[in-house]
Amino acid sequence: MRATGISVELGGRRVVSEVDLHVDPGEVVALVGPNGAGKSTLLAALAGDIGYSGEIIIGDRPLRDHKAAELARLRSVLPQKATLSFPFEVGEVIRMGRAPWAGRPEAADDEAAVAEAMKWTETTAFENRPFPALSGGEQARVALARVLAQRTPVLLLDEPTAALDLRHQELVMTSARSRASDGAAVVVVLHDLGLAAAYADRAYVLADGRVRSCGPPAEVFTGALLSEVYQHRVEVIEHPRTGAPMIVPYR
Repeated sequence: MRATGISVELGGRRVVSEVDLHVDPGEVVALVGPNGAGKSTLLAALAGDIGYSGEIIIGDRPLRDHKAAELARLRSVLPQKATLSFPFEVGEVIRMGRAPWAGRPEAADDEAAVAEAMKWTETTAFENRPFPALSGGEQARVALARVLAQRTPVLLLDEPTAALDLRHQELVMTSARSRASDGAAVVVVLHDLGLAAAYADRAYVLADGRVRSCGPPAEVFTGALLSEVYQHRVEVIEHPRTGAPMIVPYR
């Protein structure tokens, strides 16, 4: 996926301004930055869910040239909040991710894809429970399972770890890393800079709708930049075992 000169206006205000971004197969790319930086808006533009100016290429063609059904086979999207109008069971929700492949040869993989997604997200145990009866964290895991079951070459994940405990945050990022290892291109919006540093190949640091820096987290996560962007003093230290940057707010 390639994006060039992406700008988005919402309510008469420019929220994303002239952003260039790319993510290659096998990569996990993190979008980080403070609240209001434009991360989720940029992700929605990459998904084709909102209007934008500039150019986005997915599957070797402009995103705008793809019909909805075709786009659903190229990219899957995890929104911040999972909402359903009817009390579907968990298994039914996850199987919705296979809808784009109905009537195609790939439909033969439906059950295997659903089973694998439930295993990755640890949702198999409540496959028959109504989705609305789950906790917020459980619902978040089911929503991710639906995205994983879709098995698209591009995954766009908006704050997938926000409602999760420590174990399941790691589980989500491990699954994203695994999909990338299988050849998918993954873009993930994260507030946890530690997770971004540990799992992302590259990070885009956004502020006020613009990219302030991009590159490997070990290079772009500097105390000076993060302190300026987040408007709070930040110290960056090296993890004693992995060498990954650890971001510590000054207290």
